Amino acid sequence: MSAVLPPFHEPEDAVGEPQLLQLGPAEDEPCLRADAARNRARLLDAAARLIAEHGVAAVTMEAVAVAANVGKGTVFRRFGDRTGLLTALLDHSERKFQAAFLSGPPPLGPGAPPVERLRAFGLALLRRAGDELDLQLAAEPGADRRYLLPVRRLHHGHLVLLLRQAAPDADADLLAHTLMGYLNPGLIHHLTRQCGLPPARLEAGWSDLVDRVTDC
Repeated sequence: MSAVLPPFHEPEDAVGEPQLLQLGPAEDEPCLRADAARNRARLLDAAARLIAEHGVAAVTMEAVAVAANVGKGTVFRRFGDRTGLLTALLDHSERKFQAAFLSGPPPLGPGAPPVERLRAFGLALLRRAGDELDLQLAAEPGADRRYLLPVRRLHHGHLVLLLRQAAPDADADLLAHTLMGYLNPGLIHHLTRQCGLPPARLEAGWSDLVDRVTDC
């Protein structure tokens, strides 16, 4: 991500649900007029559809303008260039995902038993990867930064909290890393595109893994 992200406390310091991370510039979306915010969301949704249907290579400023039924200049004014558009698209997707698991309806959001929320979290990330895998792979950081990104630490911390409730005798911190490994975009790419596994098998495998680590 291009913006500096706020710090995320280590899991052992967390006492409740993690808080929503502000991914883009703090002055960006909150200060947009309502119509400008709607136009921005429409452009990002159009870009997401293009990626899901044709891959990242299909996302050009012109293609997004056509898909959103706006002028090309509107896309350039909003995002600057293609890199800015792709960065904003990842931010937009992550914001929606965070809102869903932090405060959305159960079972992904609060209100469901922790094991159900663990299942729902992984299934949601697997399905999200299916929609934007090329984009996620393009943004995947190197090994020296991979586990330090605040967004990834937020996901890990959320799993730690749920595991502490679902499997109190387990080493929740290490187990959460193991579960996150299953959801890594690189592994999903290998299993689905190089090995030909259907997404349904990965989803069934995630549910089985959660059941095994929580002794359900």
